[in-house]
Amino acid sequence: MKKIFATLLALTMVMAMLAGCGSNNAAGDANADNSNNTQTQEPVETTLSGSVSTNGSTSMEKVIGVLSEQFMTDNSSVTVTYDATGSGTGIEAAKNGTCDIGLSSRALKDEEVAGGLVGTTVALDGIAVIVNADSKVADLTVEQIAQIFTGAVTDWSEVGGDASAISCVGREAGSGTRDGFESITGTKDACVLAQELTSTGAVIEAVKGNANAIGYASLSSVEGQDGIKALTVGGVACTEDTVLDGSYAIQRPFVLVTKDGAALSEQAQAFFDFATSTAANDLIKAAGAVPVAK
Repeated sequence: MKKIFATLLALTMVMAMLAGCGSNNAAGDANADNSNNTQTQEPVETTLSGSVSTNGSTSMEKVIGVLSEQFMTDNSSVTVTYDATGSGTGIEAAKNGTCDIGLSSRALKDEEVAGGLVGTTVALDGIAVIVNADSKVADLTVEQIAQIFTGAVTDWSEVGGDASAISCVGREAGSGTRDGFESITGTKDACVLAQELTSTGAVIEAVKGNANAIGYASLSSVEGQDGIKALTVGGVACTEDTVLDGSYAIQRPFVLVTKDGAALSEQAQAFFDFATSTAANDLIKAAGAVPVAK
């Protein structure tokens, strides 16, 4: 009996020792797991925040609008603002640092580049020559357009329309659209305008309201508009394809303006990189302009 009792006691002690070892091993394994988890934990990603200010061309409104909307959707802590002041003001704002990125609907001039500015083309835009929807005129050459805007041709009957005095509508001095139009047609400082307006939208409305009017506006602003029609120029319609292949004569670039050697803020640089990447191409097309990123 004593032998049986001793045997049972010994077995009990061995089992207790084994249980203790198992507990210690489990604790050790758990500690090892926790240690491994701590070592492999990935760092928390930082997100962009703050604001990006853009200033300039009224013709770039749709393009900047869609790019800003998508960028803010992707970066919810960033606000992109747009001040539609005209190309000249936007270029000056980029120069004096009152905005992050200036917007110009014309290429920078030599003196502006020499003054420390950099222009990056984000898209191309056709400048559509527009008349009232009821006009009989459908096509003009660049030469005829120049003659009309300089006053050499003053009656629609001279270019295939009904006999009536032509009313020329244009943009204000400093407008990128005006600069592009006058540079291409050779009418710089020679246009005779019945109305000189401060926005693309105002030009479109003026032509809608006057059966004898002719004006010019960005392709992206003209598409889908009632009450006006875009003329073909030398037989070529103003479309994305003809602007991109260069067959449409009256076109200009949409330009992001920055200061040479001056670093943008992190959020402004991210917006700039997005706007000039292929990721923005479909958005630019949807806004009626022609993307250039490849």
